[in-house]
Amino acid sequence: MKQKPIVHRKDLHWWEWLYIPQIIAGMKITISQIFRPKFTMQYPEEKWTPPPSFRGSPVLVEENGIERCVACGLCSRVCPALAIEVQASETDFRKERYPVLFEINMLRCIYCGFCEEVCPEEAIVMSQEYELTFTAQEDGIFGKDKLLQSADKLRERLEFLRKNR
Repeated sequence: MKQKPIVHRKDLHWWEWLYIPQIIAGMKITISQIFRPKFTMQYPEEKWTPPPSFRGSPVLVEENGIERCVACGLCSRVCPALAIEVQASETDFRKERYPVLFEINMLRCIYCGFCEEVCPEEAIVMSQEYELTFTAQEDGIFGKDKLLQSADKLRERLEFLRKNR
């Protein structure tokens, strides 16, 4: 038969048993925070401008009226939430393929940025949009019509990505 190991516990002093040192330490932190300057934003009137490193909702980059996406499907393969669906077709342009169907289910998207990292053409990037509201589940599925944004509008994010690769 095995013996249980002996555990030596420190006997608490009556002062420690009442948790008074912990309460005093917590009150000290609270009081020090009261006198610091406030940085609360009045949200609907004041909008927050995110930095270029912010990962908002994913969008497709459009350059000169043509999307950069070559429908390789890497973004849909790497998506852990299975939120992206891509269907490819042939084209007569300089690139060989383009997406006939490109949908992102924003209700499933977890904003991880894997799609942006894996894209060889910098065709999908995380925008600075953080306000998404839907009245129905069907509204949360974004097609190419809602996803395409000009490269000029996404210039800061694209420069940030190029600098940090």
